[in-house]
Amino acid sequence: MSEPSGAAAISGGGQGGERRVPLLLAVAGLSYLIDLGSKLAVVAGLENRPAVQVIGSWLELRVMRNPGAAFSIGEATTFVFTLIAASVVVAIARLARKLYSTPWAIALGLLLGGALGNLTDRLFRSPGGLQGAVVDFISVRGFSVMNLADWAIFCGGTLIVFCTLRGWELDGGRAEAGAARSAGAV
Repeated sequence: MSEPSGAAAISGGGQGGERRVPLLLAVAGLSYLIDLGSKLAVVAGLENRPAVQVIGSWLELRVMRNPGAAFSIGEATTFVFTLIAASVVVAIARLARKLYSTPWAIALGLLLGGALGNLTDRLFRSPGGLQGAVVDFISVRGFSVMNLADWAIFCGGTLIVFCTLRGWELDGGRAEAGAARSAGAV
């Protein structure tokens, strides 16, 4: 049997290969633990203290509690963001049954780890009860204050867009290959 072509190898090797759930779980677990560890460290070492300048005033470490979404949008509806994060976790668990693509496993793992990181804050940080405030601490002047879970979500989302534009599917196949098979059957 011949080796898969370059694109097929990158997207996961085509249908019938090995499921990538362990990779998804490893990426999710690693991103979750890094996020959780960073939040514990900054709360213990930086909360209620002046910002720490990393690159002048352009990039600082400054602990903020955010009950809303990105850019503090929707601060009065924290429970909605909790439900959205929980829905993302459930959706990824359902998609994992079809997962044979390495890039999709990495993308969904980043998304899952980030969603779990912020969901943990929503469930267990003050005031609790699905309304906890997320710990944000990476402050970019004139932009936003965020955390590593937000970065994982952003990177995972960007990789999902890339996989979609390349035509890579969850099952490791390519979108145009499926379209060509359908067109040949007509």
